[in-house]
Amino acid sequence: MNIEPGHLSALQALGYTESEARFLYIVATHSRYFRARQFLGFERTHWGKRTTVFWSKLERQKHARTERFPKTGTIYHLFSRRLYRLIDKENLRNRRAHELDFIKRRIAILDFVLANQGHEYLETESQKVSHFCEKLAVDKRYLPARLYLGRHTPRSSVRYFVDKFPMFLAGPSPVVTFTYLNEATDGFSDFVHHLETYLPLFRQLSEFRLLDVSATDAHFEKATEIFKSLVAIPLESDIADDVLRYFHIRKAWEDKQYLTITDAELIFRNEAHARFKGEIFEGLYRGWKMGLVSPEKMRHRFGTNDRKHSIAFVTYTLCPLPVPCEERMEVK
Repeated sequence: MNIEPGHLSALQALGYTESEARFLYIVATHSRYFRARQFLGFERTHWGKRTTVFWSKLERQKHARTERFPKTGTIYHLFSRRLYRLIDKENLRNRRAHELDFIKRRIAILDFVLANQGHEYLETESQKVSHFCEKLAVDKRYLPARLYLGRHTPRSSVRYFVDKFPMFLAGPSPVVTFTYLNEATDGFSDFVHHLETYLPLFRQLSEFRLLDVSATDAHFEKATEIFKSLVAIPLESDIADDVLRYFHIRKAWEDKQYLTITDAELIFRNEAHARFKGEIFEGLYRGWKMGLVSPEKMRHRFGTNDRKHSIAFVTYTLCPLPVPCEERMEVK
């Protein structure tokens, strides 16, 4: 993680030590919220005068406020406009208050970043857009985006990568690594939505990897199955193969052979239904069921996939600091 010396100097000018300034920069950039244990783990220290002085600085200068939640305890919210301005991140939405579920996810993201400070992160929206559009020549229309309407004006704005999950470059290439904090509290619907949102961008990349981050490995097998079905298989296969796979799953569903269809195949069917809609595909489906459309004819019609994708899905068990975590390669 390369932090500009000027940003650290600006924070140090407010009375923070170099280490405290570095911690505040990471919090402001990646999470906006933090727990006391995270600061203690970062500093590799225990409660004492040093930590008391740090809390006093934050409160006295109104850089952070404490928020207390039942069963969750005290959480610190770094909200000072002046502090964000000093590190050129005044436009981040980090300063605003949020609901507890959102805050807990940001705390988990901070745990990941603090445990992986050696990565070269794409920290801001502009850095991410610049990397994909200027360095990798990806058209902006393929980036995950959200339209925001003005509250008091008719103007609207388009924002990119609004999920703000950490994204970094790794390896000699370097390869873009996306991350997703998988809580799986919603039956994986949020994970599926996230993959569908990023799929247009994934299709434009010859190489990338997705890091599935979770506090437990109980979700990894299911997440791997979903990723392979929704992302890896479609990108690494030909359109003809995807259409044939869709036809087989669709026919099994219509024949009420529900027990033969996996959850991943059901997710693929729903995505393929939107992807292969229209009279052309309906006609091919009818002909395929009657035995008039062979796989060879299908491949002749749609051609072959000349674009090669190198895709890796990696699972990462998140451990709160200061317990070390290990990355576990599951699928490549």
